[in-house]
Amino acid sequence: RASSTDDKGTVFSSAATYRANGNGEIDLKRDPSLSGRYVGVEPMGLLWSMTPDSLHKRLQKINALNPFMVKFSVHEETGEGRILAEATNERILMGDGVIRVPVKEGNIRGVLFTPPGRGPFPSVLDLYTYGGGLSEKRASLLASRGFLVLTVALYGHDDLPKNVKEIHLDYLEEAVEFLKKQTKGSSKKVVWINGCSANVVLPFYYKKRQIHSALMFDLKKAIPTESGAFITKYVLNNPLAEENKGSLIPIEQAKGHFLFVASEDDLCWDSKAYMDQMVERLKRHGKEKFESVSYPGAGHYLEPPYGPYCRSSFNVVLGKPALWGGEPKSHAAAEVHMWKKIQDFLRNHLSSDAAQNRAKL
Repeated sequence: RASSTDDKGTVFSSAATYRANGNGEIDLKRDPSLSGRYVGVEPMGLLWSMTPDSLHKRLQKINALNPFMVKFSVHEETGEGRILAEATNERILMGDGVIRVPVKEGNIRGVLFTPPGRGPFPSVLDLYTYGGGLSEKRASLLASRGFLVLTVALYGHDDLPKNVKEIHLDYLEEAVEFLKKQTKGSSKKVVWINGCSANVVLPFYYKKRQIHSALMFDLKKAIPTESGAFITKYVLNNPLAEENKGSLIPIEQAKGHFLFVASEDDLCWDSKAYMDQMVERLKRHGKEKFESVSYPGAGHYLEPPYGPYCRSSFNVVLGKPALWGGEPKSHAAAEVHMWKKIQDFLRNHLSSDAAQNRAKL
């Protein structure tokens, strides 16, 4: 069995049944689970199959300084399930030597993670948008793998507004300029994970002028389920309809490289279709600087691997719980593949640029 309590106090747990060999030993890399949350040989299954003790919860790790603590225990299958052994696994988010510095400069509110060593380091701006607040998990893990990462909040953090009615791209431009000061250089590479081909919900502004309207939605199209969570895959209006053209992102005007990642079982919205629209638009304009990958059986929330699969949680736009889609085993495999893919993409396209500059940090 495995159990862990997140930063919000929600308990996540899992269990699987194994048969020990003649020496009383179990090797998770060799031996299959016979029953429980998963079956078959799944060395990390006890981690990704953990589920919350209450409905519609997603594991929350707010501060990268707090490790992901997992208690493992081995029980006899018969009788009262007597505990035979137990241990606590400390899964750190920040590797040795990584420096975490809160950033409050100008309008920027976020955290900068710097890898150990002199550099130069390839730099990354890490963005989570809807939902507000700040997420440090992905940024700290990337920094632990040699990237200088700035993760910023758009709202709902520090002295930023709790809610916003529009997104000002000047803020993100300021964050990019801040990063450029750290590395004395820049290069535009984008990793797009389960996004949309249009700007959604909040209009985009730049230099106090609206540059993109927001693609809106019809919540009447949300599909209720027995769990109380809703399927929102079909609530967004059609981004290709004439009346919504102002929300489309003219991606062909971008000069950088793209990595598109889409989950084929995303129940939040149709990520695969939106990815295909972006790829088709780039091809139509003769653009070739992109890669794309899609994952069957994966849901909306693709994150660094080996965390609990999130079946449903609160959707801030819907104002209710939403089903995110996917099947746990396939979703976990997608996260493993995606995590390596992202690092390879960033390293291949950023390292050559960073090598020309000496980092300040």
